[in-house]
Amino acid sequence: MADDDELGFGDDGGAAPAKKGGKVGGIFTGMLKWILIGVGAVILIVVVVFVTIRLVQNNTTATTVIPLGESYTAQREILDWYQSLSTIRTSTADEIPASVIVSIALGYKQGDRATSTEISLRMVELSAFLRHYFAGKTAAELRPQNEERLKIEIRNAINDEILSSSKIRDVALLQLDVIEQ
Repeated sequence: MADDDELGFGDDGGAAPAKKGGKVGGIFTGMLKWILIGVGAVILIVVVVFVTIRLVQNNTTATTVIPLGESYTAQREILDWYQSLSTIRTSTADEIPASVIVSIALGYKQGDRATSTEISLRMVELSAFLRHYFAGKTAAELRPQNEERLKIEIRNAINDEILSSSKIRDVALLQLDVIEQ
């Protein structure tokens, strides 16, 4: 029976084989296993979300929605208007001149007394400038589709050439009659 003892069939008293490591080692490896599983799951979720977002962004066209509520509409500045300039009567620079009758109002920042005073003091210069300006234009240049360009040119010229310490912000053409013959 010596052969039986060598093969491990001997009588050991029924003792189970001893465990390696203690309780601390088993708890540590178990916790490490679950922590690694959690980190792997988080990484997998982040990758899936990232890929999904990229696919959705590439498959859709960019659409910008512009809100149209009262709080989003741009408000135009409220201006004071100087309307005491006399009506300008002149002829155009055409070969056969047309008659031009123009009445203009100048808009300036609300409550700006300095601009109002300077416009009043330079009323003769403004009238002469406007008469000369419209006399240098042709009837084609004074057509209604060119009105915005005319207003900008007049505003810039008055601010640059006539007014010194203040600026007008807008020009309104109250009347612009071009009478061709």
